[in-house]
Amino acid sequence: MKQRRRIVIATGNAGKLAEIRAALADVAVDWLSLADYPNVSAVEETGDTFEGNARIKAVHYSELTGEWSLADDSGLEVDGLAGAPGVRSARYAGEDATDASNNAKLIAALRGVSGERRTARFRCAMVLAAGREVLAASDGSIEGVIVDEARGERGFGYDPHFFVPTMGATLAELPRERKNAISHRGRAAAGIRPAILGLVERA
Repeated sequence: MKQRRRIVIATGNAGKLAEIRAALADVAVDWLSLADYPNVSAVEETGDTFEGNARIKAVHYSELTGEWSLADDSGLEVDGLAGAPGVRSARYAGEDATDASNNAKLIAALRGVSGERRTARFRCAMVLAAGREVLAASDGSIEGVIVDEARGERGFGYDPHFFVPTMGATLAELPRERKNAISHRGRAAAGIRPAILGLVERA
């Protein structure tokens, strides 16, 4: 009997982990996370693009764990801030930034910025690697507007301030299933899913 493929979701972010697992729940593999490898060293995200950072993480954790590794890198681009925070989204307020400190810095930076310049998008790049070989890659995005007042208790990161006009709600106000169907990460996962299925069937 063929052993089930194991894939490490290369993140320590509980929110990201839950979203990726939910989006790919029907893929017949054993999903692991970095919590299963507490002694694995972290890697510095030195890429200047989301895909570059996703590749760095996927290759690094695949090499160290000996398993296929699925990594994503994502972030927020605000038009009125010339695309910031971009690849620095998780560390916008500093290396030890929290969601609260990042959001506070974002709203402070947008003080006095008019509504038409508050348009923004979340971007996500997702990469699957086996050792140093990149097996598949995808990306996804969602358009929105940054609002000053936090709305909603779901989600994480900048979700409470990211208003999606087509939904009439922030990402933090949407149930997980609905968010996953439209989010940047959900779209990236949907894009890479056929490749993972094909690779698993052939392995």
